[in-house]
Amino acid sequence: MSDDRFFARARRNGGFVLGAILVAALIAAAALSLVWTPYPPAAIDVPHKLLEPSFAHWLGTDSLGHDVVSQLLAGARISILVGIIAVGIGLVFGVALGLVAASVGGVVEDVIMNLCDFTFAFPALLLAIMLTAVLGAGVVNAILAIGVANVPIFAKVTRALGNGVLARDYAMAARAAGKGPVAIALEHVLPNVAPALIVQATIQFAIAILAEAALSYLGLGAQPPQASWGRMLSDAQQFMFLAPRLAVFPGVAIAMAVLGLNLLGDGLRDLLDPRLRARR
Repeated sequence: MSDDRFFARARRNGGFVLGAILVAALIAAAALSLVWTPYPPAAIDVPHKLLEPSFAHWLGTDSLGHDVVSQLLAGARISILVGIIAVGIGLVFGVALGLVAASVGGVVEDVIMNLCDFTFAFPALLLAIMLTAVLGAGVVNAILAIGVANVPIFAKVTRALGNGVLARDYAMAARAAGKGPVAIALEHVLPNVAPALIVQATIQFAIAILAEAALSYLGLGAQPPQASWGRMLSDAQQFMFLAPRLAVFPGVAIAMAVLGLNLLGDGLRDLLDPRLRARR
């Protein structure tokens, strides 16, 4: 499929377009926070706490006088950082394990898949809470915990799709021609499972943002003075009746980020799946 045809179909996919806009806004907010925020995100100004939105503070201030807009922008940066690294960990180790399981098979495949099944016995968020509770609170440990929870998901997807690719004629022909399992995995399996992995990565990115927000809400993620949407929600719960906007703004930010990534993932699935392309 040519690039022109791909982009033409993408423009006709309303969900993909909306998801791309929301994700672009998230990335833009994170990038903007690197060079500019209305106020330093960690700056405490107690005399001006709980201010209503104004020209000086567009979305008001929180209980410590933090500017809410600055906190939201800096929180987007943390969410992007956690999502990229945690999904990257899952991709690197999960895809490697999935390729090994599909290529080698036998006892090795059974062991890898049984280990993945064992981790599925614990919900991803619960596993992340357990790991951060053992390793200690902080963004680094939260990233590690979420990344570990992603590994079996990518391993399962890669193994399942890889077995299908290895059963095809071109893979068997490559094996008959004397190519080793590593060469077949890299030259035939990986390129064919890449589109599905890209879609899965966008979904796991959204889950990583939710997991980071949950961990920070529980005090196991980002620690002061780092800004985090989850910690903003945690701090806001004491002022739900006095200043409910403090919970609304980070809640909407999380919802829009997750919605955008899910729509983007669904759109990519429609655009990259050859069976769906044939119907359109």
